[in-house]
Amino acid sequence: MEPRYVIGVDVGTGSARAGLFDASGRMLAAAKRDISLFQAQGSIVEQSSNEIWQAVCASVNQAVAEAGVPPEQVGGIGFDATCSLVVLGPGGEPLAVGPSEDPERNIIVWMDHRAVAQAERINASGHAVLKYVGGRISPEMETPKLLWLLENRPAQFDAAWQFFDLADFLSWRATGDLARSTCTVTCKWTYLAHEKRWDGSYFRQVGLGVLAEEDFARIGRQIVEPGTPVGNGLTEAAARELGLRPGTPVGAGMIDAHAGGIGTVGAGGDAQASMAYVFGTSSCTMTSTREPVFVPGVWGPYFSAMVPGLWLNEGGQSATGAAIDRLLAMHPAAAEARRRAESAGESLPEMLAGLAAQKAGGLSQAAQLLAGLHVVPEFLGNRAPFADPHARAIIAGLDMESDLDSLVALYVAGLCGIGYGLRQIIEVQATAGAPIAQVVISGGAGRGDLVRQLLADVTGKPVLATEAEEPVLLGAAMLGAVAGELSPDLQSAMASMSHIGRTYAPAQGEIAALHEARYRAFEQLQMVGREIR
Repeated sequence: MEPRYVIGVDVGTGSARAGLFDASGRMLAAAKRDISLFQAQGSIVEQSSNEIWQAVCASVNQAVAEAGVPPEQVGGIGFDATCSLVVLGPGGEPLAVGPSEDPERNIIVWMDHRAVAQAERINASGHAVLKYVGGRISPEMETPKLLWLLENRPAQFDAAWQFFDLADFLSWRATGDLARSTCTVTCKWTYLAHEKRWDGSYFRQVGLGVLAEEDFARIGRQIVEPGTPVGNGLTEAAARELGLRPGTPVGAGMIDAHAGGIGTVGAGGDAQASMAYVFGTSSCTMTSTREPVFVPGVWGPYFSAMVPGLWLNEGGQSATGAAIDRLLAMHPAAAEARRRAESAGESLPEMLAGLAAQKAGGLSQAAQLLAGLHVVPEFLGNRAPFADPHARAIIAGLDMESDLDSLVALYVAGLCGIGYGLRQIIEVQATAGAPIAQVVISGGAGRGDLVRQLLADVTGKPVLATEAEEPVLLGAAMLGAVAGELSPDLQSAMASMSHIGRTYAPAQGEIAALHEARYRAFEQLQMVGREIR
């Protein structure tokens, strides 16, 4: 019997998840394991690749068991992960990447900002490759982190056998093959996919010339498009750990946000008309165009980094779900409200969203609860469109109230602030030549009706939600479907495995006018923040 199922694996900031899907995109089972996050002074955030692999294996085993699918019926597996830097020494053993000296802490997490100074020096170089990252490289990307390692931990840098993006580490761990995905190396490592080459002059100019001298052996010589079969499929050892059959096809992976992109935008029809908005701990916006569009402050254009054959512009916000968590934790009523939510079997944001809609008399009307309260939720800087890691959050109009109603208002103001940041990205891209007609949403923090409706109202664009409860997992599964030939190519998988479930139309009239005024206030607050800084 021909294999009929595929597995998608998603490694986020806090957990590893696996989902088992049929060829139509229906998820039969999913499983999750939490993973540790090690934080230290100096914006250091680290993880363990061994722990992550163990969490992946446990999740896959559980998902397959719960679905009741025989392993021989699994026709492919795909991985996505955060754009974190994995450092391995000889024999694939982990190497310490920070002052803990613990080799198990061998991953510099995407949100780690230890390399701000290195990123600023790279940007001061003005090298031509920066044109393809919106003009400015981010400390969240890999070459600033590599330069930090070289300058601060030279022994570990020299001892490193391979530097992987986390998604590529997972495909290597599964297959033993060193191939990298165009998604990871183009978006985070400055690979020029449209020319199929690394630019050695960039590495030499910024101080990483040793990588060019080695002909890029430690960061990837073989670059393949997402979904391309990697190696000979699962090795005997990996198959045993995952509970699957040896040789099961493995598709070249993607960054987690981009997996959410392919898991959603195909359902909206024309991929070029839809912006993928992945709303999680941070957020990512992805827009596809036939020709390259250069947008200041927005990463890209990247060729074939998400949809093969199309150029990708990638914006985003460094803290969205995390910003809401931080905002709520600051409020005097938060602890009691959280206990109340947990007793009702809800998360705190879920409870607050319900209270906001109830108090205001509707989802769109929740914005009328805010009066003069404004939030610019840039706790970790502005990723796009200003590429300003030094930006910080601003709260204006806060009074002395400390009751539940004021917590609800703060929550809604935070959501609106995230929406205004999204609107900025949409408008900057449209001005540059990459307009969009609709937003297709995914990500754990973007699931609620209030969140989706406010984003539609704030941006003036319809917000579409797919039927899939786990579109990021679905995107990863699509990679496995292509590798296992259950779908002929990624575009076909996108069209056949993803379906729109609900559309949130933007409000008109009074609500639209309210958001227009609040958006102008948001921009003024950003400007004042820059001036006083």
